[in-house]
Amino acid sequence: MRTVDRPLSPHLQIFRPWITMVTSIVHRITGCGLYFGMALFSWWLIAIAAGEDAFACAQWFFGSWIGLLVMFGFTWALIYHLLSGIRHLIWDTGRGFKIASANSMAWASAIGSVVITVLLWIIAFAVRG
Repeated sequence: MRTVDRPLSPHLQIFRPWITMVTSIVHRITGCGLYFGMALFSWWLIAIAAGEDAFACAQWFFGSWIGLLVMFGFTWALIYHLLSGIRHLIWDTGRGFKIASANSMAWASAIGSVVITVLLWIIAFAVRG
């Protein structure tokens, strides 16, 4: 009996990443990141109820460059997770499993999330003045 030296399971040293694989991984990461973002949103809501000093502290953080960067990332994660979730809903109907359509939907959710996030922030800053 001859044994063959090969890995027990596929790994990234053998397979190059596919767009559908990367978007699936990013979907899971953004889902976890949304928990952190909701904790920050909860902090902001609790600060509103806690009084003027607590709210001023929260507003200072969210108005700082790091707070804006975190909120931009949260916005992107929310939009990406939404678009990727729509992609999964389409798959649940039994459509979009061909390689070309799966790749197209993956690219659409990745590019669309960036475009929508940037547009939302441009609109928000334009309205804010």
